[in-house]
Amino acid sequence: QVQLVESGGGLVQAGGSLRLSCAASGGALSRYGMAWFRQAPGKQREFVAAISWSGSGTYFSASVKGRFTFSRDNAKNTVHLQMNSLKPEDTAVYYCAASTRYYSDGIYATDTDGYDYWGKGTQVTVSS
Repeated sequence: QVQLVESGGGLVQAGGSLRLSCAASGGALSRYGMAWFRQAPGKQREFVAAISWSGSGTYFSASVKGRFTFSRDNAKNTVHLQMNSLKPEDTAVYYCAASTRYYSDGIYATDTDGYDYWGKGTQVTVSS
């Protein structure tokens, strides 16, 4: 069973950047499709981005497309979410997730039910 640990969150001003990382242990990350979700206070957890097992395919929510990029390094068992041009509405706890079912290029799960393993999250706060 894979364990996921997020890092890189923090406080940043609007327009700034952060790079989130998710490190996996207990299994080869290359076996999984990966995603980032986020949850703001009082709101449901929402999909942010997904990446195929190879890293050659990515998919983003409309709210972050063009501002965020998603990459993975299977040799290091890590994935990264580069977040640029941050807005106050990006403030949330960001969660890394792994899927054993949705991992191919072009096939992405945008619902939490599509993911089998979750990290505990990292807080991102964007001040205006």
